[in-house]
Amino acid sequence: MDRFTGLPDVAPPGSTGGRFGSHALRVRGKIFAMFVRGRLVVKLPKSRVDELVEVGEGIRFDANKGTPMKEWLALAPESELAWHPVAEEAMLFVRG
Repeated sequence: MDRFTGLPDVAPPGSTGGRFGSHALRVRGKIFAMFVRGRLVVKLPKSRVDELVEVGEGIRFDANKGTPMKEWLALAPESELAWHPVAEEAMLFVRG
């Protein structure tokens, strides 16, 4: 994830004071990628999450609240998708 920390408007993990998202990458203050329970979790458009879940690349992320989030994907450990392009896609989505 080091390749993202030098980009404009991107804050590295640990740069915010709060506990939630302390291991997350942020763009303009909004989380776009984080590691949770050993998985890369990224924010993507709902349609893209639906597509990746459908083909088995991951599952909808559930922040231990019992409800999977529509725009958050937890990449499957066995996924063959490269992490950096997925995280970059998430950064571009969140950046708008």
